[in-house]
Amino acid sequence: MIDHVTLDVSDYERSRRFYELALAPLGFGVVHDLDGACGFGGEGGDDFWLAGGGPSGPVHVAFTARGEAAVKAFYDAALAAGGRDNGPPGERPHYHPGYYAAYVLDPDGNNVEAVCHNR
Repeated sequence: MIDHVTLDVSDYERSRRFYELALAPLGFGVVHDLDGACGFGGEGGDDFWLAGGGPSGPVHVAFTARGEAAVKAFYDAALAAGGRDNGPPGERPHYHPGYYAAYVLDPDGNNVEAVCHNR
């Protein structure tokens, strides 16, 4: 249903560094690099983009993780990259049984999630 998402960020280089470090444990990296914008993805995709120019307002973006260990690695990497805790790794049964996620706030205050569905 969604082809890609772009976040407009206040400090492109700072946000790019944050997402490069935070998304690496999930297997995502920069796959397209333009002047002032970059696209992140895994195998065969560039579904998540950053662009300079000012924040687009707080949004929530959830990235698929391959398992609980990847969720924990994302959380640790994101905090080490300057993110702020918004919910440590753990099960969120109020969404559904086996919903395991962690949440961090990126440099612009966006709520970034890594999630796996252990059904």
